[in-house]
Amino acid sequence: MTTLKIHDLETAPQKSKVFLEQSQKQNGMIPGLHGVLAGAPGLLEGYQTLHKLFMDSSFNKEELTVVWQAINVEHECHYCVPAHTAIANMMKVDEDITESLRNQTPLADAKLEALRTLTLSMVRNRGNVTQEELQAFYDAGYGERQVLEIILGLSQKVISNYTNHIANTPVDAPFEKFAWKK
Repeated sequence: MTTLKIHDLETAPQKSKVFLEQSQKQNGMIPGLHGVLAGAPGLLEGYQTLHKLFMDSSFNKEELTVVWQAINVEHECHYCVPAHTAIANMMKVDEDITESLRNQTPLADAKLEALRTLTLSMVRNRGNVTQEELQAFYDAGYGERQVLEIILGLSQKVISNYTNHIANTPVDAPFEKFAWKK
């Protein structure tokens, strides 16, 4: 049972309707998460803006998936893990990467594992990472820009993961086959 209202185009505050229309156009539906976020127009706009900015970051599709899913799994988000599994499949990300992230096992690719490791450290330590952790990240081939872009992705995921915890957002039908539990 949800604890927050899931809005549609009829029930959403006026300022949220344009963002829900964008969601429907882009996704072919209004994801439940977007319907919940619509209750606060600024939150929905902020989430969609952060999503676009993160998609336009220097990360490729595998790296985007690593950041998103590492955070989703760490936050134990019942909604975002299956949703991002479906998104990774649509982006044609290697299923081994997706499964490793879902199962919290090290990634075979050392560079992606360095990204996963720093992302998890940022989440677990609230951004208080060590110089050694940063150096390992840099040694893997990343730079300062990517450190900052992890924070961008984390900002997006805090909005969605925390909202889904409070709302207990039902997993949308297209994502149900990717259901996940810790």
